Amino acid sequence: MPDHLQTAVVTGASRGFGRAIAAALVACGTHVIGIARNGQELHAVRGELGPMFTPVAADAAGEALAEEVIRTHRPGLLVLNAGATPHMAPVHEQTWETFSRNWEVDTRHVFAWTGAALRAPLKPGSVVLSMSSGAALGGSPLSGGYASAKAAIRYLRQYGAEESQRAGLGIRFVTLLPNMTPVGGVGDAGVTGYAARAGVARETFVEGRQPVLTLEQIGKAVVELAEAPDSGPEYRVDGAGLNPID
Repeated sequence: MPDHLQTAVVTGASRGFGRAIAAALVACGTHVIGIARNGQELHAVRGELGPMFTPVAADAAGEALAEEVIRTHRPGLLVLNAGATPHMAPVHEQTWETFSRNWEVDTRHVFAWTGAALRAPLKPGSVVLSMSSGAALGGSPLSGGYASAKAAIRYLRQYGAEESQRAGLGIRFVTLLPNMTPVGGVGDAGVTGYAARAGVARETFVEGRQPVLTLEQIGKAVVELAEAPDSGPEYRVDGAGLNPID
């Protein structure tokens, strides 16, 4: 196991992508610090994964939390996965509060942890892996600011990488863009709401086009990128595997 995979932080670790990523890392022998707001769900993950999973019930978007966790646990891998459920409605039916929901959680927490990683700094060879979305490329008109929030995460990766290189820190910044559905112009988060409005099954948008991405495949992709020191900066992942973004 690479040295930087001895200890990892996974935000949004209580369910979905985060839980699957934590499970994949623990299976590789990594001690995972799992962060989420729901302590009960986190302790259920601890019961499933065992003592290699340490639950921390807290708001992942807090800058003080990021600095404290990095200082206490000295992780070699940060998986920045926390995110809010987007409000599903077209733009003219959104309020600014609903539209900006993902900026206040998804983007804000990547901003906080990126800055903390650079200031600490993490050890040379460490990896900061931020979860964006295929919606950052194709848009998601029925999920408010989700796509733009995920696009901002791509820029934060770039900014972090540039600062690491400028200061000679040796921290690797990577972004993963899960592609859950192949619907052009709708994006990952928007497809369920789109299907509901169209009165058809969600599966009609994915059948015959592209394999559906599973949680296990997400976990495997994160481990693969974290283990590869020569991996590129950005990857899309779908049911067929990882593909670098040029």
